[in-house]
Amino acid sequence: MPLDTLDKKKLQDYYGKILQGSKDLQTGACCCTEMNLAPSVQEALALVNDEILDRFYGCGSPLPPGLDGCTVLDLGCGSGRDAFLASRLAGTPSGYVIGVDMTEEQLAVGRRNIDSQMSRFGFAVPNIEFRQGFIEDLKALNIADNSVDVVISNCVINLSPDKRRVFAEIFRVLKTGGELFFADVFAGRRVPEQFQLDPVLHGECLAGAMYREDFRRLLRDLGCLDFRQISSRRINLGNPEIEMKIGLVDFYSVTIRAFKLDSLEDICEDYGQTAIYHGTIADFPHFFDLDDHHRFISGKPMLVCGNTAAMVGETRYAPHFTVTGDRATHFGPFDCGPASVKNDNEEGCGGACC
Repeated sequence: MPLDTLDKKKLQDYYGKILQGSKDLQTGACCCTEMNLAPSVQEALALVNDEILDRFYGCGSPLPPGLDGCTVLDLGCGSGRDAFLASRLAGTPSGYVIGVDMTEEQLAVGRRNIDSQMSRFGFAVPNIEFRQGFIEDLKALNIADNSVDVVISNCVINLSPDKRRVFAEIFRVLKTGGELFFADVFAGRRVPEQFQLDPVLHGECLAGAMYREDFRRLLRDLGCLDFRQISSRRINLGNPEIEMKIGLVDFYSVTIRAFKLDSLEDICEDYGQTAIYHGTIADFPHFFDLDDHHRFISGKPMLVCGNTAAMVGETRYAPHFTVTGDRATHFGPFDCGPASVKNDNEEGCGGACC
């Protein structure tokens, strides 16, 4: 159900005026202690100003490795925590980050911290900017076709009334081989429509959560035939009143990566290819996890499907891998196995965005 202008205004007010910090969230959302952060991300996070951290709302840490020199787009950047982390990791002079958000109060926090953050990062010239607008219309923000290396987002796409347009815009602005890496709230069933216009349920990242299979179908329709789940955690709402309203729906905090690659197929196919990880991605000398069921051990040849071979051999990860074989000979379907559900029933730390 599309949101009208009034409903968008309510959502802006929720994040711009009602929420002044994590203490104001009604489900304990976006308040998790960070877990399993890469060393470089931990180091960058220690340098982020408190004002930015106090206004952070997210359900993960969607910062993939290998951002050095990349152009990064952060959708729904809020006060800028992830955008600033990305700016530190992207570096200068070639790295650059664009943060996009619809809420002026949030962007004001990020903008007034640019100079101090650049100083703390040791950057002489800012490599970050913030633009106010809607993630459904990046063209209006002058973000050109095929201009972005990596798109990140943290618990924001669920808020959009037009997710098809959001993902279409993402794949428009990504360069060939570019990566979408995002964390968001997903639902184990379709959320009933009557919850869509509830400002609290929507603002707490519940009402707009996508059903997982609808998300798969949406990306397929947009030409992205394979995406990978990095992690998934069952959400504990932690609010009896909200559980009475929407507790029939099971919610999950999920981190996903997808690539803009024409060579992907809708199932994993076997071409007899192998991939060897060289251990050269920063922070990951011993192994690299492509997703929740592909761990590449440094120096060890690994049989891979055609899609996995493309993901590590036709993207910015290519210098870190040796891929052998091509698609000249087909050996039938490849048993990559389904995305892991091992974490779905683990207790989360509470909240829709955790």
